[in-house]
Amino acid sequence: MHSGTKHFPHKWIRSANERTAWRYKGSGKQTPSRKSKAPLDAQTRLLLTVHGLVAAANALSGTFVNVYLWKARQDFTLIGWFTLIHHLTMAVTFWMAGKWVKEHNKMNCLRAGVAVSALFYLTVLWAGERAADFFILLGVIQGMSAGLFWLAFNVVYFEVTDPDNRDRFNGWAGLLGAGAGMIAPWISGFLIVHMKQTNGYRLIFTISLIVFVIGVVFSFFLKKRKAEGHYEWFLTIRCLRQKSTAWRTVSLALVAQGIREGVFGFMIALLVYVHTGSEMKLGNFSLISSAVSFVSFLIAGRLLKNKNRRGAMFFGALMIVLILVPFFWKVNFTTLLIFGIGAGLFFPLYSIPMTSSVFDLIGKNPDSVKQREEYIVLRELMLNIGRILGTAVFIIVASNSTAPAVMNWLLFGIGCSPLVSWFFMSRDALKKQAVKAAKP
Repeated sequence: MHSGTKHFPHKWIRSANERTAWRYKGSGKQTPSRKSKAPLDAQTRLLLTVHGLVAAANALSGTFVNVYLWKARQDFTLIGWFTLIHHLTMAVTFWMAGKWVKEHNKMNCLRAGVAVSALFYLTVLWAGERAADFFILLGVIQGMSAGLFWLAFNVVYFEVTDPDNRDRFNGWAGLLGAGAGMIAPWISGFLIVHMKQTNGYRLIFTISLIVFVIGVVFSFFLKKRKAEGHYEWFLTIRCLRQKSTAWRTVSLALVAQGIREGVFGFMIALLVYVHTGSEMKLGNFSLISSAVSFVSFLIAGRLLKNKNRRGAMFFGALMIVLILVPFFWKVNFTTLLIFGIGAGLFFPLYSIPMTSSVFDLIGKNPDSVKQREEYIVLRELMLNIGRILGTAVFIIVASNSTAPAVMNWLLFGIGCSPLVSWFFMSRDALKKQAVKAAKP
């Protein structure tokens, strides 16, 4: 950790916007002053608006893309391959786009991500009922859009928040995502069921395209942020090879986090449709589970503090594992709804501390703040390695058997990964090394 008497560049201070603010005295020395707790400013709220629009567009159609592919070709492995290609492309995009975000205009990268998301739905509309034949192309486009958007978004998010309001920001981001997930899929399900299904799908994909375009327009009101430094392509490798950095432990936690995300991100919604055969039922599932998540994110975002992150994360991780147990009794709409309500209730307790802690680690040291883009790329690469591993295991198992017992044990095994994340994030070694997260 830095000393109070050490000199740091003033532009780092202003761009980092972290807990410890430094002010110049007449002597030229810098002394620390605690930054007062402040509400989210206009730029932060605007960033949340863009996030909300993207969440709404994805919730409107993203929930039904896998259903659309399933109806064309009822094959779990095809959905798995589509998801795997998405995560592989997203990982490569994160790594390559890091140079753009670091050395050029990160806001253009964010806009490009939203624009490519619109292109994805335009391609789905073009492919129509033959979309399953183009699952590789669709996976690549969707992976690029996610990589471009989330890299730029996370860098800007780090720059406009600090440890005092980061949990609040994450709570609001989750709140917007839950709100979108509550309303948009229900509207989509209603439209699909009450229209000729082909027309219903085309309509919701078109609406998503329009919302993404609106998101691009809003992004132009975000201030252009100054580019600093040169992108270090292989910081991730050098960081993971160094034993004295907390990032080795954090990376294992992120991989474990990604394992669950990679499979549950598509499988739960698909199971709801497979067991009900109704898009309206899927919309109702999203409405109820996201309503619970909405309230949970609202409460967790207000109440979570640094001191209780560890306990909250363990409780949340444990509960989102236990809610998988009813699947061993029977997988139907009721047990899936129990899972959805439980996930909505407890997932914020796990995800908010996980996200905030990792970004706080980036801000612990002036060198890591200067290389925030590289560390955010490291974070996303680890998450995507986990997603790829989880999805690959799913493909291997589903290629051999889709028997209910096999799928239940697969989901339970993958679903236990949040406890692994908690274990690595809460190790004593991590606490001691958190201040050593300097450039390797």
